[in-house]
Amino acid sequence: MGYALAKAAVNRGWEVDLVSGPVALAPPDKVELHSIETAEQLRDALVGLFTRCDLLLMAAAVSDFRPARRLEHKEKKLEADRTLDLVPTPDLLWELGRQKGDRVLVGFAAETDNLEENGRKKLQEKKLDWIAINRVGPGIGFQSDENEILLLGANGSRQTLGPAPKSDIANDLLEVLKLDSNSNVLST
Repeated sequence: MGYALAKAAVNRGWEVDLVSGPVALAPPDKVELHSIETAEQLRDALVGLFTRCDLLLMAAAVSDFRPARRLEHKEKKLEADRTLDLVPTPDLLWELGRQKGDRVLVGFAAETDNLEENGRKKLQEKKLDWIAINRVGPGIGFQSDENEILLLGANGSRQTLGPAPKSDIANDLLEVLKLDSNSNVLST
């Protein structure tokens, strides 16, 4: 979804930075691509870019946890610990919500149930302007060109976008935001 949003923003004449982990997608023309692999690298990239953006579209599906230790070499099967200890990754959207100022902050959430209830909770807790909630399921959202989102606004608005191709969803979402053509966009 982040790539579709970046392309739709470029098509509106916006300056776009795209922060992306490893994917099999080509970045849209005219975006500044920032490649990352970890949540910590994402945080570093966002810290440097957030101060100069007008809009952050945080569509990245960042893991909530990471392994507690990183191995420098392969552990042999018979010697390896059978328990994987996890530690939380930083909640980047929460952090950015506390320093957003006049920026428009749009979060994305993948949910399996209670979409609106869980979405409203995240909208408030993370101090977002909007949250786009994806129902997680077969054939839609992840690893699919089709998507459907429930878009909730801090102003109380509620609308469903899709089901439709991600490119259509991206255009519809940006139309709802109604920013001017001189906007600087940061998409993950």
